[in-house]
Amino acid sequence: MKTTGDHQLVKQLNRSVLLRLLRMHPGLSRAQLAHSSGLTKSTVSLLVRELIDEKWLCDHDATSATGLGRPSTPVYIDANCRVLMGLEIAVAVLRLVGVNLLGAVLWSEEETLTSHEPDDVCRQAATMIGRACTRIQTNHLTLTGMGVGVPGAFNEATGNISFAANLGWWNISFQSKFTTAWTQAGLPPIPVHIQNEADTAALSEYEFGEVQATQSSLIYVTCDEGVGAGIILNDRLFTGRLGMAGEVGHSTLQLGGALCSCGRRGCAETFFGRKALDRLPDPSLGGHYLAMVLHNLWTSFDPYAFVLGGPSCERYPRIVAVAQTALQDYAQQAGMSAPPVRTARYGLWAPAVGAAALVLHHQLRPLHRDRTHRNKSDRTTAHIGDPNR
Repeated sequence: MKTTGDHQLVKQLNRSVLLRLLRMHPGLSRAQLAHSSGLTKSTVSLLVRELIDEKWLCDHDATSATGLGRPSTPVYIDANCRVLMGLEIAVAVLRLVGVNLLGAVLWSEEETLTSHEPDDVCRQAATMIGRACTRIQTNHLTLTGMGVGVPGAFNEATGNISFAANLGWWNISFQSKFTTAWTQAGLPPIPVHIQNEADTAALSEYEFGEVQATQSSLIYVTCDEGVGAGIILNDRLFTGRLGMAGEVGHSTLQLGGALCSCGRRGCAETFFGRKALDRLPDPSLGGHYLAMVLHNLWTSFDPYAFVLGGPSCERYPRIVAVAQTALQDYAQQAGMSAPPVRTARYGLWAPAVGAAALVLHHQLRPLHRDRTHRNKSDRTTAHIGDPNR
């Protein structure tokens, strides 16, 4: 006999199937959704009505004929009612955005960090979020969830940041501190997800770009004070056992090389991190080392595409062109074709927009979310409030 939990999970799965279909193919009718999903027409009709009532979907009055019989009504993702909020904690600033379900930026705000102490950072972030919540309420919008991108290795199982070298953070119980600041600020109970900022930047491209229809993998490399990679494989973020996957800035490019902020020597960050680029007579030379890292990522993960972003790519755009050319040279030497390399569509705001996309990423993958919850000892720190709201 099926339990209530089984029924709820099946329902969540079916809802996510419909939402994902409409994100890739907007304007499908209920009959087309039933055909594409394999669900019965009655199930689709009930779920679509529920999703419309909850402001996930909308149907237009305009109808389109599909041969003989009653015309069908197209169904779309509702871009006008729900807001996803994303916060990036960078080395020097906080960036906060609100986006709709299709990834359009509704508003953005940036503040200089007043302190690098973790508790102070969380309190400053909570104050920013409080102002945004007031704006959302005033505009009669529904806040669906919150995502946070942090500049370090984040362990989802413990809620800790193992290290964020450029902030001087080591083994910080960040999730607990953020939850405390949230509660003290009197912020509303909503799902809150936390992840490394390179991972969230990757999601800005994957969830709101044009890759999902045909691709299931992408690697985003962010170049700033530090260097990191967000890796998406088989439609999932690949974060590793301790959340350290993608810390390519601390991969070794030279034995016994220059001292890195992490305490090791010869890390990639010492060749094309911001400080290294600022010291070079021609910063574009850093693009050759970036290409070396891209080449290693390509041979390790074989992604469909690379996306490059971060302040260094904005400040020194030539490093992107040099990296593209050098990567193609590596590929030609082996008689192969390298994955395409392009720049971030959201620019400097990619980690914040991607943090908002993190909410959607979890919502559309209930099986993954269910497994994640069961593996956590304290679920309340993963979601502040009801995770299914």
